[in-house]
Amino acid sequence: MILIKNGKVYTMEAEKIINGDILIDNGKIVKVGKDLSADNAEVIDATGKYVYPGFVEAHCHLGLDESSIRTEGQDYNETSDPVMPHMRGKDGINPMDETVVNARNAGITTVCAGPGSANVLGGTFVIYKTQGNCIDEMIVKDDVAMKCAFGENPKMFYQSGKLKTRMNIAGLLRETLFKTKEYLAKKEAANGDVTKMPAFDMKLEAMIPVIKKEIPLKAHAHRADDILTSIRIAKEFDLDMTLDHCTEGHLIVDEVKNSGFDAIVGPSLTHKSKFELKEKSFTTPAVLQQAGMHIAITTDSPVVPQEYLPLCVSLAVKSGLDAYEGIKAITINAAEIIGVADRVGSIKEGKDADVVIANGDILDVATEVEYTIINGEVVYKK
Repeated sequence: MILIKNGKVYTMEAEKIINGDILIDNGKIVKVGKDLSADNAEVIDATGKYVYPGFVEAHCHLGLDESSIRTEGQDYNETSDPVMPHMRGKDGINPMDETVVNARNAGITTVCAGPGSANVLGGTFVIYKTQGNCIDEMIVKDDVAMKCAFGENPKMFYQSGKLKTRMNIAGLLRETLFKTKEYLAKKEAANGDVTKMPAFDMKLEAMIPVIKKEIPLKAHAHRADDILTSIRIAKEFDLDMTLDHCTEGHLIVDEVKNSGFDAIVGPSLTHKSKFELKEKSFTTPAVLQQAGMHIAITTDSPVVPQEYLPLCVSLAVKSGLDAYEGIKAITINAAEIIGVADRVGSIKEGKDADVVIANGDILDVATEVEYTIINGEVVYKK
């Protein structure tokens, strides 16, 4: 049992900020309020400190690209085929890599991680906590989204012959979706009769949850035309989707907002390393949020090291994003967008006890995290 006393608590709930206490027991938040007490509790004095929910990264590749190593530890892009929906991100994660430790020590407690953007369809993302040695024991929710990618990355990886144009990217995605609909219809028509079932196809099996809207597409799209193509296809097949990166979203804000899809914006703390990033700007989160969109902010780690997620928010705030909305973008908004807000993203009774205690405003680059608590356990103490 842990009792955090007298902190400036960012609950990310209706009562946004309180000066008070948090009682933690059995891995959960038991009580949030003032003048709390509990026998036999470990007391953490948070007087003068800032207390946040554990930070949530809505799109990354943490653990799939290991630190200080090349091909031996790069497991986020499988380039043998542009259509690989049957891959699962969790099969490539090394939770003992130092990048995961660095994230945890910086207060990032939950991440949504999975395949990179080499493929038109790249496989499923998994949501996991950043504490543990076995990924299976760290998982919050598995197979939460299907990665798809538009634009320069698939073109670059397959330019030798399999894929050369944006038309073919869209064509391969449509073909797979049509085949999945047909495959699913045949399975349903067979009504359990194995003699009438279509021949097993692992790739199409993996796409069934997308067609049934059980999981969204996680659409890598930077340039405005690629964002619009992703929206066009999602609407055509009546799919759920998130707009990941959405780099030129500020140029087509009405179309992006009217799509009804949420945006996970970034990474903005990078060089403009390719043509489709030429309009990259830290103003994009503010423009989309002020238009009424639900947004999260991403590092896209390892593109930006995971521990700099709050810094990315700070720079977005410097460029016009409201500070509280910025914190929402890496807490409750991120949790809602990836579908785990029932467990993480805010400090509320009954939720997982993922808490960060810092010696100042987390948006101040000089601020240091002093405690990271995951599932009620202190996993980092400065």
